[in-house]
Amino acid sequence: MPPGIQVACDVGAVRIGLARSDPMGLLAVPLPAVPAGDAAIAAVLETVGEWAATAVYVGLPLRLAGDEGPAAAAARSWARKLAERTSVPVRLVDERLSTVQAQRGLHAAGRTTRSSRSVIDSAAAVAVLQAVLDQLAGTGGPVGELVASTDEGTAR
Repeated sequence: MPPGIQVACDVGAVRIGLARSDPMGLLAVPLPAVPAGDAAIAAVLETVGEWAATAVYVGLPLRLAGDEGPAAAAARSWARKLAERTSVPVRLVDERLSTVQAQRGLHAAGRTTRSSRSVIDSAAAVAVLQAVLDQLAGTGGPVGELVASTDEGTAR
């Protein structure tokens, strides 16, 4: 049975990059990024509803050594706020080097760093989601860490 449409978010200080999968869970495609801030969660929830997504994956920007810094703490906090407002599972996934991978892909397509600023966040979300989809296809099991909302206190 196909996993349904999955959504991924690349949380940045300026923009939240978004991507979604096809219904078969094979291919990640970019969606327009949304400005970071309070309205970003509402925009993601709208995307989840519009596409009837079955899960949301939020990139967790771990350091190269695997530990968490301020960016990871911010992503965790944002994911928790999102989880509080939806019944769809929200999962954190390692996104180390996703932006680097996205920038390389855009550069290979002929885009400069300057011309790719508006799409880099969604390209990074595509990289995160494609890694999740590939892992789901290989294992069939859950990917990432389930986020519990602060209201629930436990994972759904």
